[in-house]
Amino acid sequence: MEYIIIGLLVIILIVSILALSRNINESNITERLGRFETNMTKEMGEFKEGLGRNLNEDFNCLNEKMEKRLNQISDKVNERLEVNFEKSNKTFTSVLERLSKIDEAQKKIDSLSSDIVSLQSILTDKKSRGIFGEVNLKHILANIFGEKNDSIYQMQYSFNNNTIVDAVLFAPDPLGVIAIDSKFPLENYQLMVDKNITPANRLKAEKDFKSDVKKHIDAIATKYIIPNVTTDQAIMFLPAEAIFAEINAYHQDLINYANKRKVWLTSPTTLMSTLTVVQMIIKNMERDKYASIIQEELNKLSIDFGRYRERWDKLSKNIQMVSKEAENVHITTEKITRKFEHISKVDVDKLKEE
Repeated sequence: MEYIIIGLLVIILIVSILALSRNINESNITERLGRFETNMTKEMGEFKEGLGRNLNEDFNCLNEKMEKRLNQISDKVNERLEVNFEKSNKTFTSVLERLSKIDEAQKKIDSLSSDIVSLQSILTDKKSRGIFGEVNLKHILANIFGEKNDSIYQMQYSFNNNTIVDAVLFAPDPLGVIAIDSKFPLENYQLMVDKNITPANRLKAEKDFKSDVKKHIDAIATKYIIPNVTTDQAIMFLPAEAIFAEINAYHQDLINYANKRKVWLTSPTTLMSTLTVVQMIIKNMERDKYASIIQEELNKLSIDFGRYRERWDKLSKNIQMVSKEAENVHITTEKITRKFEHISKVDVDKLKEE
């Protein structure tokens, strides 16, 4: 490009010179222009050749740089692909593990659903419901007081009026013996809360439900509150929290009726709370009992220690007397020893000469 610009400037200069120099010979000018054209052609050829060579070198250099850069990009892409593949593999493995866990959970849910259906079929039978309530009651008592703790509670306890209660609690005075009986009024409760039946049928089911609960309360108050045998109270255990919540939330008349008959309604949760309080009372009484025994033994020990003190004082006085006598004996022994030493030092022959 520089040669071209120079050439154009030269041409312009020549034209200017020709314009200013009118006396120059036309043939001379033509000759010079011919030579100039030849030189320009030669220089243009050399310029093209140099330009082509430079372009070829620049292209080769650029090609090498591009190839090197592409190789670096390829290596980086491969590295990223390997890292992403490893992460994807871990993610896929984690997904498979979670799917496996979900499958196991689904199996457990299916099993639980079948168990629930089985439980529902069991609870439709009155006898099965009774057994369910007794087992639930036994588990609660065992969790609070331990297995087979007959000194505190007993299952299927027989009273002297030929009645058998599900469980009896031997609470400390002033509570005394408390009967606990399980009741499970389920059929009318289910009808009462069923939204698919008519309001009239639900109202009838509610009345029947209240009647069932009152019958259970009367039966417990009549059978298991025995003068001079049990306390004047009894506990009605409802194994279903929903039934207990329904009564406490919407049927205050049943609560009042139970209180009047001195029958306390409990659910699994409230019964555990009540029994926990009883357990604390028993432990406190046991601790107080042992505390009195310890106090009594400490008093006896105090008396024995007083006797020991008297005897020790006497012995101490005797020891002091013996020690004084021993000291006197020691003094006498020292005196006798000095006399014997003095006698042994006397010169008998010298005394005879005198």
